[in-house]
Amino acid sequence: MIGTGTLINTACVLGGGIVGLFTGKLFRAEQQDALTKACGVSVIFIAIAGAMEGMLRIESGALTSGRSMLVVLCLALGTALGEALGIERGFERFGEWLKRRTGSGGDPRFVDAFVTASMTVCVGAMSIVGAIEDGLQNDASLLLVKSVLDFITVSVMTASMGRGSIFAAIPLFLFEGGVTLLARLIAPVMTDEAIRSLALVGSALIFCVGVNLVWGKRLRVANMLPATVLAVLAAYLPLSL
Repeated sequence: MIGTGTLINTACVLGGGIVGLFTGKLFRAEQQDALTKACGVSVIFIAIAGAMEGMLRIESGALTSGRSMLVVLCLALGTALGEALGIERGFERFGEWLKRRTGSGGDPRFVDAFVTASMTVCVGAMSIVGAIEDGLQNDASLLLVKSVLDFITVSVMTASMGRGSIFAAIPLFLFEGGVTLLARLIAPVMTDEAIRSLALVGSALIFCVGVNLVWGKRLRVANMLPATVLAVLAAYLPLSL
């Protein structure tokens, strides 16, 4: 059934959150902080691996790097656009609404946990490519792999940051479900080059999520989301970045 991948991915985020909610009670505050930082370091290394895969290549037996200008321009212009639109503030307002509706007024980290977990599970090529494959070919295999990763990630985040992480399932469901439904329109745009560019810039954003987990919220990652759209558009430019 089309959309199975999105449903399973959403269920795994919810399941991971529930597991993390119960296991988090076993840790003291300083242990939860250490767990948050450990999760952040893991996210950073995953992001670095993804970015290096997109930037490094072997030419004539030598390792060379490239596409630095793509990252710089997409992040700079995308962040400027995101700041003007106030995307992060929109996420935070939705998080505050969820906080009130779920009776989580006593949880000071609810909104931060919601935004951080949402960025972690939604940003990246796996979400888009997996949802397109699910919509066009009824192939949910990529989203199933992502579901396992998200289960573990959200479980750790919920244990260390609180119940706000569980509600990342909402934007994930809307995003992947929307891409699945619009797969026939999106697929022609997502060429191999566009997917590579998206994966590279998406990895840079995931790195920023890791930075926030390790050193506290220093970057408004949601405001950087337009960079992923610019990365796809850059794949159609006649010049190489």
